[in-house]
Amino acid sequence: SGAGSLMAVCMCQAVLPAHAGPRGELGAGPLLRWMDAAACLAAEKHAGVSCVTASMDDIQFEEAARVGQIIAIRTKVNRAFKTSMEVGIKVTVQDVLTNAEKIVSVAYATYVAKPVGAVKVELKPVHLLSTEDHLEHSLAIERRRIRLGYAQVFQKLMRESNKEGDFYTCEEKDALSTEHTHVQSTELVLPPHANHHGNTFGGQIMAWMQTVASISASRLCRSHPILKAVNMFKFWGPSFVGDRLVFNAIVNNTFHNSVEVGVRVEAYNCEEWIKAQPRHINSAFLIFSAVNDKGELLTFPRVKP
Repeated sequence: SGAGSLMAVCMCQAVLPAHAGPRGELGAGPLLRWMDAAACLAAEKHAGVSCVTASMDDIQFEEAARVGQIIAIRTKVNRAFKTSMEVGIKVTVQDVLTNAEKIVSVAYATYVAKPVGAVKVELKPVHLLSTEDHLEHSLAIERRRIRLGYAQVFQKLMRESNKEGDFYTCEEKDALSTEHTHVQSTELVLPPHANHHGNTFGGQIMAWMQTVASISASRLCRSHPILKAVNMFKFWGPSFVGDRLVFNAIVNNTFHNSVEVGVRVEAYNCEEWIKAQPRHINSAFLIFSAVNDKGELLTFPRVKP
């Protein structure tokens, strides 16, 4: 409805065994790829040019989808700024036998229109038709303000911590070292991983990040972790076909029934690979929980960094 009839995209996917994890539930990797693809299509529909993922607001996963169910991803451009735009993403799961539909996730992503040659593309305003369109349009500017402020506050805290050198140390006797949770993985960006301009799909990078973060979390919980949230996902630079992407993940802290894993992504072209000169293109924090065979939440041990 509303602007959705003009600048919206709906994508449906059947959850197949190839998309599922060891518990028979849809893996977070495929879902993140689908979300990014659907949102990018809506952005390009509005911009009329190729767009790239700039960031995603904190993503919460409320419901799990299982093999045989249908995932529907509805995306809509909420507001266009000068060269970027906010795209709303709503993911639902439908059971084909009962027709019941549940919300899996609601997220907001920022996409940037790629320049045409040396000329920057200035985006046209979004045409608003419904009350919901007007509300999302107003909220988009507030979310953008919070987004920018959030990043500034975080960077300030990091600078102050580095300056003071006052890092927390856990003195608990049974606390486990996070050293064994460090996971490193290297991926070569091939044509299927990129768009028609050779830029790596943001959703593909998110899927790779989820894989290394999941392995990291599993070393602490001795079970199959379930992704509950992705926080502070932002691209600092692009990567291209032929790049080597190096993913480093490690557990940052545990919170009784959940664990935070930090992931840093660095890119190298052939020359940078030989000279060991990485480009930091992305970082994010992924929150996992884990359950036992009865579906009960597992408790994570305390850790020392």
